[in-house]
Amino acid sequence: MDLTMNANANPGAQTALIVESSTASFQADVIDASRTGPVLVDFWAPWCGPCKTLTPALERVVTALKGKVRLVKINVDENQALAGQIGVQSIPTVFGFVGGRPVDGFMGAIPESEIVKFCQKLIDGAARSGVKNQSEGEAQIEAALEGARQALEAEDYERAYQIYALVLQHMPDNQAALVGIATVQFKTGDIDAAKQTLAMLPDDAANADAGALAKAIALAEEAEKLGDPVPLEARLYENPDDHDARFDLAMILNARGEKLKAAEALIEIMRRDREWREDGARLKLLELFEAWGPKDPATVKGRRMLSGLLFR
Repeated sequence: MDLTMNANANPGAQTALIVESSTASFQADVIDASRTGPVLVDFWAPWCGPCKTLTPALERVVTALKGKVRLVKINVDENQALAGQIGVQSIPTVFGFVGGRPVDGFMGAIPESEIVKFCQKLIDGAARSGVKNQSEGEAQIEAALEGARQALEAEDYERAYQIYALVLQHMPDNQAALVGIATVQFKTGDIDAAKQTLAMLPDDAANADAGALAKAIALAEEAEKLGDPVPLEARLYENPDDHDARFDLAMILNARGEKLKAAEALIEIMRRDREWREDGARLKLLELFEAWGPKDPATVKGRRMLSGLLFR
């Protein structure tokens, strides 16, 4: 599986279980790689007798752990400056890296059973610190989804769709990609297709983005039924307390992407009559916030406006 080009992923990052590295690639092979899972760094040399015992043992343990730990081998003869910088005083020396930094280590050849314990200690420490071990495929999928998200934010819907579709080719049940496809469909005006895509999610899916998108679709359909805003504006001109007209106009404004104006209209209803429709304006405004997402500028400003009204 290769999603690297589509996802803008870092092609230099090594995620193979066992690699031979150097000063030039130490950042990618060890520092960067240890941010997604523990990495053992074995400093060795061809003339070192104990290294000939330890290195194969390290390789066997890492292979048996099936991706929970990676092994990077550094030949000190070819990378003397790096060995000195890390603080290697004798070989073999093994350091354990987690989260971009060395957290433990040992010198000399130790029994294979002790290597297993050392690795398990690294795995447990990584879990406690929130460092998630990823396979190469998982890392590529994650990078692809991030690339698609950035394209979506930039309103490059064609590119976002292509990346999400590529992810689904490899992982047909990936919820983030399904929601991404549905979002692109909604943003480009194909509401029916967006609803059909969302329907592909499992019934028990707990996906906040899917919930927000479903809410946005419902609001758009609600606004579509209201039709032309001009008669509503005329009604408000004649009677500023026509809350039904102002409420319907807020729905149309939201559907047009004029989020802040929609929020202002609903807050104006509250300012004039807090009890209208049993606090219906506030409840609808909270629905809009959910559909827009907590980080949307309209949500942030709208919440400030709402707080200013409620707690003045």
